[in-house]
Amino acid sequence: MTVAITVGLLMFGAVYLFSKRELLRVILGMVLLGHAGNLAILAAGGTDRRALPFIGNGDVAAQADPLPQAFVLTAIVISFAVTVLLLVLAVTGRSDDQVADPSEDADPHELAAADARFPRAELGAAVRHLATQPQPVLHGSHRHDDREERR
Repeated sequence: MTVAITVGLLMFGAVYLFSKRELLRVILGMVLLGHAGNLAILAAGGTDRRALPFIGNGDVAAQADPLPQAFVLTAIVISFAVTVLLLVLAVTGRSDDQVADPSEDADPHELAAADARFPRAELGAAVRHLATQPQPVLHGSHRHDDREERR
């Protein structure tokens, strides 16, 4: 029961941190989510209700399965690597990254600069043109053979 409550609290903390918009809090939420998953896997493995694996001459059925422990060990290494990657990406991010307040309106100068770089009308026309154009068929491909059979 205690393990289930702990997993629930860790999941709640992870979801709470995910709801924040700052990158460091999202990364900490990922860490908490990894800990909750590891604890849930260990609890499902039944290591607290069984004897230690590979020790003694006891009944094999009464010994704990070492597979969940191996999964958790692998998950710890993977979550550590992902956490380091996320922290490096957060540190090397641009210094002008700001958390946008949804109540603020977009700066008209920034919108004009974005339109100058990527005009919306031209991009929309290009996408519509590509969407309406038939796909080229290569000779010898399966699609070409299917079209020949249909005729």
